Amino acid sequence: MSYPANGSRKCAPDDRLRRGIPYSTVVARLDLAIQYSETPTMNLRSFYVYILANKIGGTIYIGVINDLVRRVAEHRLKLKEGFTQRYDIVKLVYFEQFDDPENAIRREKRLKKWNRAWKMRLIEESNPNWDDLYPGIAGA
Repeated sequence: MSYPANGSRKCAPDDRLRRGIPYSTVVARLDLAIQYSETPTMNLRSFYVYILANKIGGTIYIGVINDLVRRVAEHRLKLKEGFTQRYDIVKLVYFEQFDDPENAIRREKRLKKWNRAWKMRLIEESNPNWDDLYPGIAGA
């Protein structure tokens, strides 16, 4: 088998797992490959702003993503170290869907600047009991 001059080796995702590359890295790279393969006229993707919480009125996390089910699953499985893992923030309590990434990112940044009371009110308007919305979107 011959390899490119730079020494890199293309391999399948399952090969990367055997080589010790984290699954989340493989998924992220596959996700980028899908993004770049679409033409600008195609608008098959949806983008989401989401809020996770650890309990009613507890610590919250706001994020933006193009695959909400996958990303919330990553939070729930604690695949990446960070804020959500540290504070056990795994409950999807709110999300909004957008057709383009620019508006989704703009909304996420705006929500992050809101004071806590506004964020709580936003969640409670559509989800007064802070129920976990993940089972409903994941088909679980």
